[in-house]
Amino acid sequence: MEKIESIEDFYQRRFGWIPDNIKKEIGHFNVFVHVPVDITKSNPLPYKRRDFYKIMLVIGNIDMLYADKVITVKKQALFFSNPQIPYQCSNLERINDGVYCIFNQHFFHNFSDIKQYSVFQPIGEHVFELTDEQVPQIQHIYDRMFEEINSDYIHKYDVLRNLVFELLHFAMKMQPSTNFNKQQVNAAQRISTLFLELLERQFPIEENHPKVSLRSPSDFAQQLNVHVNHLNRAVKETTEKTTSQIIAERILQEAKILLKHSQWNVSEIAFALGFTEVTHFNNFFKKQVGTSPGKFRNG
Repeated sequence: MEKIESIEDFYQRRFGWIPDNIKKEIGHFNVFVHVPVDITKSNPLPYKRRDFYKIMLVIGNIDMLYADKVITVKKQALFFSNPQIPYQCSNLERINDGVYCIFNQHFFHNFSDIKQYSVFQPIGEHVFELTDEQVPQIQHIYDRMFEEINSDYIHKYDVLRNLVFELLHFAMKMQPSTNFNKQQVNAAQRISTLFLELLERQFPIEENHPKVSLRSPSDFAQQLNVHVNHLNRAVKETTEKTTSQIIAERILQEAKILLKHSQWNVSEIAFALGFTEVTHFNNFFKKQVGTSPGKFRNG
């Protein structure tokens, strides 16, 4: 896989310099106005994973490539990227206006687990089309970010964290209500959350995580120290999907990413995803997608 872009790489690629305070701070945050792109003088935004989070208000008709999906923004949208999913914004010349903030996971250390919010989860929604009336509301939040980050207020980063949460909740309120029991956080939800976190820790497949080790519901149950039937009931109750279905969906998503955006051959991908035989991987992929890995890669 291509090297994951670090927050330092982002500054070097985008601005040609790296802030002095990136490594000194426990966490890093910054906010920028989108600069119009001259496609004759700049390289396209690379399709890859980043080790930082990004929330962007974009105004224009563009395509967002998220994992194995292409999402077309017709007019304006708020989008969220996270370290688990590679993305690319194409047609950069069509962006008429925009503003974005970036931060790393340490920015919320001891404050909140930012990964628990659906907009930053691999199975969540990441692009939210906005109405003309919603755009000024989002712009106002970013205006407050610029005001705070340029201030001398000693607790300004606490304010900035709260403004990030305003963006998160603005987007999540736009989502259809879920089937989760909102009255209380019960044991089933806790077990299901731990299962999803454990599943996600195996990705992305790259130098630091070269191979998936947990593949079956019993593998996860053993790690979580619960009976497999208890795990299956909890997952089914909270997600309305089986444990095996969720595992298969996540492995399939990673398979599509590796086939489209890595140089690994099909055998290497099969091994990395925990298949003992390449034929097992081929059968799994064809059953899920309707075509072979090779045809999908070349399609």
